[in-house]
Amino acid sequence: MTPEEVSAYALAKPGAWADQPWEGDNVAKVGDKIFAFLGSGGPDGARVGAKLGSRAEADEWIAEFPDDASVSPYIGRHGWNTLAIGGAIPDEALREAIDTSYDLVVAKLPRSQRPARSPSNSG
Repeated sequence: MTPEEVSAYALAKPGAWADQPWEGDNVAKVGDKIFAFLGSGGPDGARVGAKLGSRAEADEWIAEFPDDASVSPYIGRHGWNTLAIGGAIPDEALREAIDTSYDLVVAKLPRSQRPARSPSNSG
């Protein structure tokens, strides 16, 4: 996947919208919460930040993809990882990471902020 495809996938989620809360940081939000840091790059190339569950669950990604997954700065203790785009992590796994992050964030939103979802767009 390209960074543009990752962004498009995340922003196609029900209720998702793009924001730039800090200069140079593009994110995908649902309600008022971030569920993906999009295309966060740097010297190591394009990356996406996603919440992958507990810290132990997120650590499984680091164990499986040691060169392409790392603990996200500042928020890593809450289960956020930074994943390389275009590296060893398969496209389907990147989509799974975005799905997981979205689902975890939506589950924490007040019911009034949760997007309506039908079976055809549930993931």
